[in-house]
Amino acid sequence: MLETIASALVGLLAGWHLAYMMVGVLVGLVIGILPGLGGIAGMAILLPFIYGMDPVSALGMLIGMVAVVPTGDTFTSILMGIPGSTASQATILDGFPMAKRGEAARALSAAFLSSMIGGVIGALVLTVFVVVARPVILAFSSAELFMLTVLGLSMVGVLSGSSLLKGLLSCALGLLLGVIGAAPATGEWRLTLGLDYLSDGLPIVVVGLGIFALPEIIDLLRQNRAIAAAMALGRGWREGVRDTWRNIGLVLRCSGIGCLIGALPGLGGSVVDWVAYGHVVQTSRDRSQFGKGDVRGVIAPESANNAVQGGALIPTLLFGIPGSGSMAIFLGGMVLLGLQPGITMIETRLDLTYTIIWSLAIANILGAGLCVLVSRHVARLTTIPYVYLAPFMVMIVLFAAYQATRDWGDILALMALGVLGIYMRRFGWPRPPLLIGFVLAPGAETYLYQAIQFYEWTWLWRPGVLIIAACTVLSVWAGMRMGRSGIDEGGESADIVHRRWPQVAFAALLAGVFAYALFRALGWSFLGQVFPLGIALPALAGTLGVLALLLSSRDHAVVFDTERMIHVGQKTMEYYLAWLVALLAASALVGFVLGLALFFVAFLAVEARTGTRRIATLTLSAVAFLALMSWVFVLDFPRGVLQEMVRMPWPMN
Repeated sequence: MLETIASALVGLLAGWHLAYMMVGVLVGLVIGILPGLGGIAGMAILLPFIYGMDPVSALGMLIGMVAVVPTGDTFTSILMGIPGSTASQATILDGFPMAKRGEAARALSAAFLSSMIGGVIGALVLTVFVVVARPVILAFSSAELFMLTVLGLSMVGVLSGSSLLKGLLSCALGLLLGVIGAAPATGEWRLTLGLDYLSDGLPIVVVGLGIFALPEIIDLLRQNRAIAAAMALGRGWREGVRDTWRNIGLVLRCSGIGCLIGALPGLGGSVVDWVAYGHVVQTSRDRSQFGKGDVRGVIAPESANNAVQGGALIPTLLFGIPGSGSMAIFLGGMVLLGLQPGITMIETRLDLTYTIIWSLAIANILGAGLCVLVSRHVARLTTIPYVYLAPFMVMIVLFAAYQATRDWGDILALMALGVLGIYMRRFGWPRPPLLIGFVLAPGAETYLYQAIQFYEWTWLWRPGVLIIAACTVLSVWAGMRMGRSGIDEGGESADIVHRRWPQVAFAALLAGVFAYALFRALGWSFLGQVFPLGIALPALAGTLGVLALLLSSRDHAVVFDTERMIHVGQKTMEYYLAWLVALLAASALVGFVLGLALFFVAFLAVEARTGTRRIATLTLSAVAFLALMSWVFVLDFPRGVLQEMVRMPWPMN
């Protein structure tokens, strides 16, 4: 076997194979930096180019791409507060606050080093488990997978900040958003409001960008300054490296978590960062800085999300079962190359199997090195006045959301969820539990249904179920024993006054949502209503309890996080929301590209008060970016009334 491993390494490094892998790494970094795309989009781009390629070169290029997406997506998560992909959402909680106080280089260096270590550990785990993992993977039935989703939900307590009740209700709202669409057991439509767009559910990219990205953009605009006042790049870089080595035990633990979750089909990268983040909060003695810029909150999810790829390749190579969405496309690539994944491939083409493993390890090292080289320059973006960056951030967020299904509904859903995220932040309702609930809802309902169908209620006594249940109990106990975390969704402190009625109105709106879901669920079949009813009923009771406390408490600011008030001269959130609404209205009239160009001109002229030459340069740069994306991804942007009446030239068609 050692000869096979060595020959795979020599074959990968010989000739043009390493160059092709480097192409994959570069594509992966670009895909990771552009928010919302992720490994699936990258795989889709590279797949047409592998026809007729040598299998070693093709596999190296594909793995090189998918391995470094979780490294490249760190840039926007830390520097802009925009999740680069579904695997980097938890990184925002501490990475972005570090950037805002001038420690972006420290956060980036810690993230890149921990990502590299996590990716290499994932490759090492794959090396061992490719031989012994078969019985382990087969031991996980739908019952054990359901319990793993429950274990993921147990992290809600430590991510709920100063109000556990609000955290649980946020999670319940996320679970309800996750059941929108066809019921897995019966196929009946649920909570679609009669809209075809919702028939397949809400895309996770849209939910993540709406809940996290838009609120941060508006909050930074209200502060009317750069993300960070200054940048000590050299010192920050060295400090991040020291942070990683000081927490090497955490890196190893979270890498193991990433490998385990990646190896279980159906979970993957969309949840691993939250599980890792919950783990570091639970196991830390000093939790006061989490959510405010604790570097451990960057190291934990970044270690785990890179290790996921090694875990996801285990069921992909052993059984032909994709461990994630990008692995599903990778399977298609293997078929195009004439390779059939499974035990037979392990037995007859072990050299190619280890080519994949070596590609995974080397790509993580190359990706981290490239990110380090450019991080000093990219981090300087945080010193630019945000009024110049904001239009570009809005453009990137809208483009990323539109990639989900390429429907106008993506943009409208993004705006609706953005408004929800803004007011959740304003009134102190934690947002991470909502995203955890949304991610885990489809799997939880499907696995529960399958477990009952296959085993009735005897699945409760399966050994794996009992072991995971014990871990869940320990997780909850650890979170309660160590007290509440310091995560504060209200953001940095500001002048606070006691405004009762806006909070009452928001809580009443949430109660109405839960009441509507409860009413609608009563009309569905038993299998279609059990899961939503189990969420909506206690959530409605809890929201009514919040309302009662708000109405009865004389000093509710002590009980609940109050809204952040604006300083003298600051503009309201609603003012900047009006800008976004104007952008949508312009896009509906003249199309997305022209509407965005008009938005750039008006916003820069009114808010930045800059000169005509700079406005023209920035606007043309934005249009050029959209044209490039339209060409690369072969897409037409949303059309407006003008495009229906007049034939417009590309890319304004």
